[in-house]
Amino acid sequence: MSRALVPLAQGCEELEAVTIIDLLRRAEVDVTTASLDAHTVVASRGTRLVPDTDLDVALTREYDLIALPGGLPGADHLANDERLMSRIQSMDADGRWVCAICAAPAALARAGVLKGKRATAYPGVLEAMNLSDVTITGAPVEVDGNVITGRGPGTAMDFALALVEALRGPDVRKAVEEKLVRPSARE
Repeated sequence: MSRALVPLAQGCEELEAVTIIDLLRRAEVDVTTASLDAHTVVASRGTRLVPDTDLDVALTREYDLIALPGGLPGADHLANDERLMSRIQSMDADGRWVCAICAAPAALARAGVLKGKRATAYPGVLEAMNLSDVTITGAPVEVDGNVITGRGPGTAMDFALALVEALRGPDVRKAVEEKLVRPSARE
């Protein structure tokens, strides 16, 4: 079974976090949610999220994919966490999936994994970083090698489905998407 880590920081975007977790679990991915500070996470709109564990415990396991929800100040907390930066770099070096949406692609940029890649993020986030070695596309979802980025809350479902496809393939993505009773973004 594929394994995914979804780190949850105080002030994360709840729509993105819950969508990622929900759709990966619908695809029968073993998802671990982990708080940076061993507390219940209060998301950007006040929703309380109870993580499975704290980050120190979560980092004792290996994962096929890490997915960072955006939102502020959550994405900043992720980008400033050296434990996460180290894990993102090692997963990237191993060719495993490193993924982020909204403001969180800034954390991938800080970790150095966007170099030479196409990426998308919430408008202005990556542009403000003056990344001459990253092609910022503005697409809803961008997949480049083992890196997947998403634009923002409105693209959370498409982003999460791209994660499902990365881990479980197009057939599982299609099966999950059909049960959501929504038009496919790919049709």
